[in-house]
Amino acid sequence: MIADLVLYNIKTLYTPHHEPPLRHQELNDILSIDDAYLAIKDGVIIGFGAGDGAQHIDESTTVHDLAGAIVCPGFIDGHSHLVHAGSREDEFALLREGVPYLDILAKGGGIHGTVKKTQEATPEALFKQAYTSLDRMMAHGVTTLEAKSGYGLERATERKQLQVARQLNQQHPVRLISTYMGAHALPKAYTNKRKTFIDQVIRDLDVIKKEDLAEAVDIFCEKNAFTVQEAKTILTAAQRKGFKVKIHADEIVSLGGTALGVKLGATSVDHLMAITNDDIERLADSDTVANILPGTSFHLNRAYARARTMIDKGVAVAVAGDYNPGSCPTENFMLIMQLAANQLKMKPGEVLSAVTLNAAYHLGLSGQTGSIATGKQADLVVLDAPNLAYTLYHFGINHVKDVYIGGQRVVHDRQITRRNP
Repeated sequence: MIADLVLYNIKTLYTPHHEPPLRHQELNDILSIDDAYLAIKDGVIIGFGAGDGAQHIDESTTVHDLAGAIVCPGFIDGHSHLVHAGSREDEFALLREGVPYLDILAKGGGIHGTVKKTQEATPEALFKQAYTSLDRMMAHGVTTLEAKSGYGLERATERKQLQVARQLNQQHPVRLISTYMGAHALPKAYTNKRKTFIDQVIRDLDVIKKEDLAEAVDIFCEKNAFTVQEAKTILTAAQRKGFKVKIHADEIVSLGGTALGVKLGATSVDHLMAITNDDIERLADSDTVANILPGTSFHLNRAYARARTMIDKGVAVAVAGDYNPGSCPTENFMLIMQLAANQLKMKPGEVLSAVTLNAAYHLGLSGQTGSIATGKQADLVVLDAPNLAYTLYHFGINHVKDVYIGGQRVVHDRQITRRNP
């Protein structure tokens, strides 16, 4: 078949290739093809392998010489809080002084501070700030991003966040998957009315579903946030209404959120810095993905999740960025991958699988993206590096040279190649 676009002179093409979710040795078993080409038609991969792809080329084909760069599937960031207003550098000194994050939250800071700014922000301001962040993420190789609400804590602002995410998905090259997180924190006005707030979150699910604003529902199951029973109430209601569910669990205190997520068949349980050995075993016996967020541990100076133990026990592991204004204010996804290698003790192949195919799996996209395979979307990252390991070894810089989303080159020579809307 003749291609619209052929990429050739690829030093090495790297991709996971087993059926997800990937576990054990499969996470590190990466297909690598030297002196490779990749052929694309209508935004879909139609062929790849060793050689120059001449069989896919005629006078109508555009050809890009990658000059000995390496190529991977586009990175998939399966956990972010993209749409919000402002920032929280005013809390940075407190964190550096060792003030616990939960103490800042309890005093009206943290999430509550961002909620006030987001409630007051116009949709246009939210769009502009998030669009800038998406550009930065895309320049670091992100081609698909999960984006949560959660900085409204009331219907109007939660809808505003999700509507902005939908507009971004329509106007920005990066593909967005939206998650409703109305139960991100308990508003101060509901301190003595917890059930009233939870009932309101559940009622709001009908609006979110009717307007098709989100695919999944998430909740912060944590001390000073929501209990396991409250999480169960909200998430089971969400499932009855047709939503997928996921859960922030075991970030600071282990309350049993992971066990609940496994029991409910959550697509992912996220954070897991405080996970117990028993819950690691539960995850290993399930198809729920452990979505680990090393940037949060780095910024909060907290322990890292025990990714090595999870992988060795057979847990399906993904790695995500957790971009947000408080506990992980960075759009640098390459740094997240480098932290996964250095701090989570993950091997290069494991890191690649964790930010591509396993991430695609828990977002329900593994049939479309997450690996280089015939029939999948041509979401690709071109890296200016001699090999995959080098991109993690040589840390603190962005090795991404070009990015393709659906076969369109959206970053070239580290420059974004399309106009802003």
